[in-house]
Amino acid sequence: MDKVAADLDVGAVRAFVAVTENRYFSEAAAGLSISQQAVSKRIAMLEKDLGVALFNRTARGAQLTVDGQAFLPHARELLRVEARAVASVRPGRRALRVDVLNPRIGPAALLRDFHQAHPDTELDVVTLVDSDVDAAIAAIRSGAIDASFRAVTAPEQQLREGVTAARVLDDPHQLLTGPTHQLAAARAVTPADLAGHRIWIPGIVPGTEWAAYYDDLAATFGLTIERVGPNFGTDHLLDVLADSSTLASLVGEQTRLLWPAHYDLRRIPVREPTPVYPHSLIWHRNNPHPGLAALRNYIRSIQRQHDDAGTWAPKWAMPHASP
Repeated sequence: MDKVAADLDVGAVRAFVAVTENRYFSEAAAGLSISQQAVSKRIAMLEKDLGVALFNRTARGAQLTVDGQAFLPHARELLRVEARAVASVRPGRRALRVDVLNPRIGPAALLRDFHQAHPDTELDVVTLVDSDVDAAIAAIRSGAIDASFRAVTAPEQQLREGVTAARVLDDPHQLLTGPTHQLAAARAVTPADLAGHRIWIPGIVPGTEWAAYYDDLAATFGLTIERVGPNFGTDHLLDVLADSSTLASLVGEQTRLLWPAHYDLRRIPVREPTPVYPHSLIWHRNNPHPGLAALRNYIRSIQRQHDDAGTWAPKWAMPHASP
């Protein structure tokens, strides 16, 4: 990088433009709310850095030299770029960045409803690739994202350095089967009914919070949850289930799924108890973004009183709380 460009002082450039527009150093100083001496020092520093004289001082005020005239349009553009750069990170002037584990699941539906209720809040919904809750928390600490919806497995260890969380959304599970599966005609099933059946959930990554959830679910109710084979995505899962009489899967009640009518897939509620995935909103308590405050207020406005009777969640799940 050119050393002159690297050392160019934006305050000095602003003083240069102000003198150009006001012609007199005293009037430029008044407009910048600094002393005339400070303006003179900034111009002198700028001329030294550029290696040229920018003004001729006359009785009629400062007159641009040929070099000053050449520099002026670039100086104005530099100030415009600076203003845009500052605005891009000023709270409320950039999109609120919120991470969700999957764009099909319950938290994504909540964000769609939030956006509909607050269309003026610019929202950027992202999915951190191949990351667990710890990676999401690290992204919150670094400022890469403003918030995340994740299951928090160890709050005492994970929620530090200003990061906080509240369990705000429980997503009940349903059994997803093809039309020839043994349980396809059931109006509802219990976890005990699922024992002995093959439940296929591709894409479970060992060591993640969702792996911990399904491990605990399987251990508690004696389920066989298979994660074998490559994860070709949701459409492939639906293809396989439609043709299988032995495989089923578990999906969230709020998970959006579409399939061809001839697949005739069944979504069957799981009850007595209903397993729920405990989504928490995670954010940094010192984040001033007004969109984050609006999201938290929105969640508070739609929250209902939780009754854990009839539901199951892992022992490590955070208690329900208002964000």
